[in-house]
Amino acid sequence: MIKFLFKGLIRDQHRSKLPVMVVSIGVMLVVLLYCYLNGVLGASLDFNSRFDTGHVKVMSKAYAEMKDQIPNDLALVDIQPLLKELHETYPDMEWVERIKFGGLLDVPDENGETKSQGPVMGQALNLYSNGGSDVKRMDIEKAIITGKIPEKPGEVLISDDFANNLEAKVGDQVTLIGSTMNGSMSFYNFTIAGTIRFGSSLLDRGSMFVDISDARKALDMEDAISEILGFFPDRFYEEELAKPLADEFNAKHASNPDEYAPVMQRLSENMGLGQYLMMVDNIGGIVTFAFILIMSIVLWNTGLIGGLRRYGEFGLRIAIGENKGHIYKTMLYESVLIGILGSIFGTIIGLLFAYWLQEVGFDVSNFMKDSATLMPSRFHANITPPAYYLGFIPGLMASVMGTMLAGIGVFKRQTASLFRELEN
Repeated sequence: MIKFLFKGLIRDQHRSKLPVMVVSIGVMLVVLLYCYLNGVLGASLDFNSRFDTGHVKVMSKAYAEMKDQIPNDLALVDIQPLLKELHETYPDMEWVERIKFGGLLDVPDENGETKSQGPVMGQALNLYSNGGSDVKRMDIEKAIITGKIPEKPGEVLISDDFANNLEAKVGDQVTLIGSTMNGSMSFYNFTIAGTIRFGSSLLDRGSMFVDISDARKALDMEDAISEILGFFPDRFYEEELAKPLADEFNAKHASNPDEYAPVMQRLSENMGLGQYLMMVDNIGGIVTFAFILIMSIVLWNTGLIGGLRRYGEFGLRIAIGENKGHIYKTMLYESVLIGILGSIFGTIIGLLFAYWLQEVGFDVSNFMKDSATLMPSRFHANITPPAYYLGFIPGLMASVMGTMLAGIGVFKRQTASLFRELEN
């Protein structure tokens, strides 16, 4: 029976060509959209984790309540025992110290007078301390526009757009005007080692990156730290691992009433990123449901058109003794074959487009100029195992549902009417 129906579809292209094309286009869009959205959301989470949240973040309880204000006066102090505890209790995690700060960056002229100033948001990283571990993690080498990565004390990286606005260049001396951890004024001189551009307007608008050893001297934080970020070894965030880890750590320190006692937060608890994680988990289902609904309506109309053209065929089959139920069943078998063929073609085409987007990416920098969130400027698709079979779900279901709806017309038609159509 299957072989007979397959030959019929191949020989009568009017019956199969349009439905297969519709299914192929729909499946291609499902696969392509799934891979692209998977890449977009995944890249956004990865970008935020590397630059801001980590997979888990350890702060003081008081700092956590006001973290958006970067209150370094509430930073973790006497951190060596805490770092030792984290490394010994969770040896598989990579623990990274970070200091965030704000202030005013002053650029002097040849006479030492202020030439330009601008507000700056700073981050202290491991640029050369601890083997420069943050250089690779944050792809700083790729972000360098001019100059080089700091290699010695007193060198700083600033965003390229910020440098242009301040009329500063590599080799110039700049002064950070801010406040120390203890609330006193701080003036600290840096030499611009290089300029960078990450493609995120939030980072490129007015940022500076210094080595953590320099930040400790400038802010009087020799034995203090704003945040300690933890990263899973494979660089991918996993909620099912992060939640028990954070719960265990927080339970251990829950009895400490000190406002400077440490607390651990997961990536999903920061900046509304939990919603992104939910979208990543549900993206396949959302995309599939939407296209099943749309394609079912399209294939329903296609089936109705095809059914009208085949009423003569149905009359002949009834005339030779075939019942309506069997006709309806063979129509469903045909729809399954059409769904399989369309899904195969659509998946192959969709994966080809997705692979191209995975390699080349799509530049969205023009749409992100005024963005206040950490987002990369170029989004790439991400082909994962579900992409190879996800398209078959809407392809088969839409094809069968469309035929089921259209095939109802066979039962509504009177046998006498079918015979009259056959006679005509």
